[in-house]
Amino acid sequence: MTHRMLLRGGHVLTMDPQVADLPQGDVLIEDDKIAAIDHHIDADAEIIDAAGHIVIPGFVDTHRHTWESAIRGCAPNATLDDYFVEVLDTFAPLYRSDDVYASNLAGALECLNAGVTTLVDWSHINNSPEHPDAAITALQESGIRAQYAYGSANTSLAKYWFNSAEVIPADDVRRVRETYFAGDDGLLTLALATRGPGFCQDDVVTAEWQMARDLGIPITVHVAMGRLAGRFAMVEQLDRLGLLGPDTTYIHSCYFSDHEWQRVADTGGTISIAAQVELQMGHGWPPVNKSYQFGLRPSLSVDVVTTVPGDMFTQMRAAFGGERARVNASCWEANTAVPDTMLTARQMLEMATINGAHVAGLEDRTGSLTPGKQADVVVIDGRSINVAPIIDPVAAVVLCADVSNVSTVIVDGAIRKRDGKLTGHVGRARDLVESSRDYLVGAAAKEKAVA
Repeated sequence: MTHRMLLRGGHVLTMDPQVADLPQGDVLIEDDKIAAIDHHIDADAEIIDAAGHIVIPGFVDTHRHTWESAIRGCAPNATLDDYFVEVLDTFAPLYRSDDVYASNLAGALECLNAGVTTLVDWSHINNSPEHPDAAITALQESGIRAQYAYGSANTSLAKYWFNSAEVIPADDVRRVRETYFAGDDGLLTLALATRGPGFCQDDVVTAEWQMARDLGIPITVHVAMGRLAGRFAMVEQLDRLGLLGPDTTYIHSCYFSDHEWQRVADTGGTISIAAQVELQMGHGWPPVNKSYQFGLRPSLSVDVVTTVPGDMFTQMRAAFGGERARVNASCWEANTAVPDTMLTARQMLEMATINGAHVAGLEDRTGSLTPGKQADVVVIDGRSINVAPIIDPVAAVVLCADVSNVSTVIVDGAIRKRDGKLTGHVGRARDLVESSRDYLVGAAAKEKAVA
């Protein structure tokens, strides 16, 4: 029997130019898909009153180390160099599979609470085969749409970073593929989270890229973040190895040369920008305008909750303010007029929704409110005192709203947040992640005392 749900009378921002926005419209969901969008729809359906509210596609986070949820806020003042020591070399080797499960469950629920319906889980914490199992199980239980990006084991900086000779174990990636991802059309899909040139030896890089392509899964890699990684010229090295392709997402990309930007564009690569982290931790200016300059469709991501908030409102504002600040400062110093091509609020919402789906390889099923796509929908409370009165609904979402205004969250046709409250077992997730925090902080203190 078909289940119908009707979001009634909201300001609908479809992010699909063919469908267009509706100042007052209805969205009909049948089972797991968007069935229709119109000014008024009559249907025998469960009614969700969206009058006075803003209806948008779910946010898409294209790169988050969800496993770090248990150590949230542990490195508030960290630079990128500090992060490698304080997080990757200190906490990561201590992580048990239970800690990964707790972190991914709590982190995925955090995403849903903030209106993030699709997550690229960059999971470079696979200290044992049980670790990816735990991460994937938690994602499944949360009900989020996710791309699980299988990464390396962070047992030490010396072994897994900076000229590493350790290849991500192909046998275990294949096991995970066969066990959890028999097809590529489920709520969860698989990717490979690789370290790339400058962090790995050439034969390791080549082996990991080939592994992903043999398995038919996309690749996601950090590049050109901070002056050190910028000097690696990672895209140039990948080009030399003949590995550039449309299956690869480049994260950060703050110190690309123009030639590297052109090669990414020419080979169909995609871009993920973590604006708050990049501004705060010293990665470099978020390369939003550069992406658009070369015809790319950049997306947004949270990266690490050890140091920044876990919501897309923060990322939209950081990218918007940071890029406009950079352009304004450059024009002031050059005594030139500010260009007419300054970023707009709508571009930021595109980056957080439809562009994110494009980057994650899921644009055919999510990222916009389009009939036939999966029903990943968010309702923003437009009557809250920090949002009302609404003049421009795009501006209301990008520059006024926050997590507290996320009223309803629907993923694949299932309600995951209703009337401002998550439907999942939040108390259990919080208890688990707090227990993991206690263990990890205590174990790290013991290690430091011994050292």
